[in-house]
Amino acid sequence: MAVGQEAAGAVRRAAREPGSVRQPLRQEVVDGIKAYILRNKLRPGDPLPSEPALCEALGASRSSVREAIRILTALDIVEVRHGHGTYVGRLSLSALVESLTFRGLLSPDDDFQVMTDLVEVRELFERSMAARLVASLDGKRIDRLAELVEEMRRAGGGEGKGFVEADREFHTLLVAPLGNDLIGQLSAAFWDVYVIVAPHLDVFTHEHEAATIANHQRIVAALRDRDAGDFAAALTDHYAPVRRRVAEARAQRAEALDGRRRDL
Repeated sequence: MAVGQEAAGAVRRAAREPGSVRQPLRQEVVDGIKAYILRNKLRPGDPLPSEPALCEALGASRSSVREAIRILTALDIVEVRHGHGTYVGRLSLSALVESLTFRGLLSPDDDFQVMTDLVEVRELFERSMAARLVASLDGKRIDRLAELVEEMRRAGGGEGKGFVEADREFHTLLVAPLGNDLIGQLSAAFWDVYVIVAPHLDVFTHEHEAATIANHQRIVAALRDRDAGDFAAALTDHYAPVRRRVAEARAQRAEALDGRRRDL
């Protein structure tokens, strides 16, 4: 397969233009590979040229190409299959998940802000499309949602693996009938960050667990009744306590920090 010589040449020419600021060679190679994928309208799973071919077309060393491939792999733009070659990646939101998770775990202030942001985004997705979700979820999917509520009830313990997995599948299935891959990926990504950061906040109690199960049950009941108003109201009641718990935990942490400062 011939590599995008024109795309690679454009990158090199831009770097040589008078007054331009030359990017590091590594970034040039990254941009060249991305330009090749776009120019050739490649899809996830399509093969990329061999490493020697990329080196020749981009005018870069093997080490620069390998470093660019590592960067693009981390972003899920390319995928290296050892023994087979390099392919266009899934183009998922894994990099976003990693970034948000790290931000949430990095500092005592950011984790609460990340949690607040994630809750708002998840509720926005689901409430804003209440009518579409009520209309598109068929009886079989609603039955599965009801089963997941029972799995949460049997699992017990808000931090238990079974509870978390059932809760995650519930919300993933809720938006699946929309057929919107981006919404599905974002919903799953935000949920992944949520469950990673949440245990570090120490805001989930058995009382919260019971309320979570009850609110999920209300969501299912609204779906069975095909009532978009009740569905949206159930979602509001589901997410409001989560926001309150995060706000309470944030206030408690701030109070504890103030107390330690006074003791110094």
